[in-house]
Amino acid sequence: MAMMSKTRNVLEGLVKDGAFKWALSRRSSFDEEFEEMGRSPSGKRKWIAELSPMANVIVGRCSRAIKKMKTQSESSLLSGLRSHRGEKILDVDGTLTTQPVLEHVGISTWPGRLTLTDHALYFEPLRVITYDKAKVYDLADDLKQIIKPELTGPWGSRLFDKAVMYKSMSLSEPVFMEFPELTGHSRRDYWLAVMQEILYAHRFIRKFQIKGVEKEETLSKAVLGILRLQAIQELVPSIPLRCEALLMLNLCDQLPGGDLILETLADLVSSRRLDQVNISSSGSGMYSISVLAVLSNLGVESQYVNNERLPVGELVVGQMSSLEKAVSESRDNYKMVERAQATVDGVKVDGIDTNLAVMKELLHPMIELGKILDSFASWDEPLRSLVFCSVSCYIIIRGWLGYVLVMVLLFIAIFMLLTRLCNEGQPINHVKVTAPPAMNTMEQLLAVQNAISQVEELVQNGNVILLKLRALLLAVPSQATDRAIIVLILLALAIAFLPGKLIILTIFLEAFTRNSPPRRASTERWTRRIREWWFSVPAAPVVLERDKEEKKRK
Repeated sequence: MAMMSKTRNVLEGLVKDGAFKWALSRRSSFDEEFEEMGRSPSGKRKWIAELSPMANVIVGRCSRAIKKMKTQSESSLLSGLRSHRGEKILDVDGTLTTQPVLEHVGISTWPGRLTLTDHALYFEPLRVITYDKAKVYDLADDLKQIIKPELTGPWGSRLFDKAVMYKSMSLSEPVFMEFPELTGHSRRDYWLAVMQEILYAHRFIRKFQIKGVEKEETLSKAVLGILRLQAIQELVPSIPLRCEALLMLNLCDQLPGGDLILETLADLVSSRRLDQVNISSSGSGMYSISVLAVLSNLGVESQYVNNERLPVGELVVGQMSSLEKAVSESRDNYKMVERAQATVDGVKVDGIDTNLAVMKELLHPMIELGKILDSFASWDEPLRSLVFCSVSCYIIIRGWLGYVLVMVLLFIAIFMLLTRLCNEGQPINHVKVTAPPAMNTMEQLLAVQNAISQVEELVQNGNVILLKLRALLLAVPSQATDRAIIVLILLALAIAFLPGKLIILTIFLEAFTRNSPPRRASTERWTRRIREWWFSVPAAPVVLERDKEEKKRK
């Protein structure tokens, strides 16, 4: 009875009337089903008085969903592929011409029937009359699967946000399942959520090495969550739902601290297994609250009664369980993350030029610091540069670089603490950014073209550098390679025999004194020689070859 009462409370909390007021604002399938349950004798027999009308309707729909799953699983659909693992069919889509499922692989697209089981995903391409052999996309084995929403379109274009991408080690390229519909992407969201729920369930089982009955129980929880989602969708089909929020493992994957909830669940499963082993070995049974109460009435003292904490299986009456603590902490963290995310969404701006202006303003202190260091290195003011180099050299020689880093970190921490104390309760100061001038469509297109050209030039220069380095490593130019070999040997000897602080001092002096008055002429001469040497290094040859599959397509 205690377990039944607990189950009823859980159902009542999940589907209580207040959570679905938006669904009852107008007459819907809920009203019709509620009236039907009240009229039919079988509906009255199945009515649970302790649950609300909404909960009773959803429980009834879940019962029908379970019967539907059982009927589908016992059918001959994909029986040859499902039989060796005893897979249960959870949902089938793509059987109606008005709601097709399209599989995109490369630039090819095929309609077909999509079937989800508790172990895998099956897609059967549609031929003229019948379906072709099913393709299996496994969700149970560890194949580094990635399932996420994606954009699709004809000939490999990215136009419509209505697809799910499946990628694994067993596939040479990712597969995209598109769920076309006129408005929105609710079908895609549903299939994405249920696919991920099965995938996360098997990951949870593998991570915590759950076996036997506990493994089947974990899969059953994921399956029941999907069936409950189906029941709620049938109840209010016109209103979009956050499918991932109604599935346990999906929700734990997104919640802050969700991994701790899963670890707590795994600990409960393992402790239950140990308790069963101990009970079977000792031959003793589990005693409930009623037994302790009877003993107390007979005059037998109990430490749990005195402390007002009564253990009942995995729970202790009078205190929060470990699972409740993990869920409570995750809920509190989620509220903080939600508030922080609201501020993030509020500061996002559109336009590349506007975002660059914001970034420039935020990086202003670092830019100013870089300018100061550059002025020291350029020796525009020789006295300041000399003092900076002298102090820096003394710190390096004395080996105080670690202490300098400690002082910098302490300064930042003290600054943050003082700022927090002084500005407590006050709003954060806004970052003032000068908006760039507005551009018309033609100016925006020219700006984009200019940016693309600059990026292309950077990539080309990077490729040239890599090809020249490849030529040096392969010793293509003999004279340039000889000089590179000598320099590398000298560097290796210096690192091997010279102390570290002397090497750091040498690098610092080379970087900050190359533009000093005594070294300026020699620096210009050596820079010119190094540039001439680099220009004399040829690039390794490159041959572009087309993929064989691409040739076949053409």
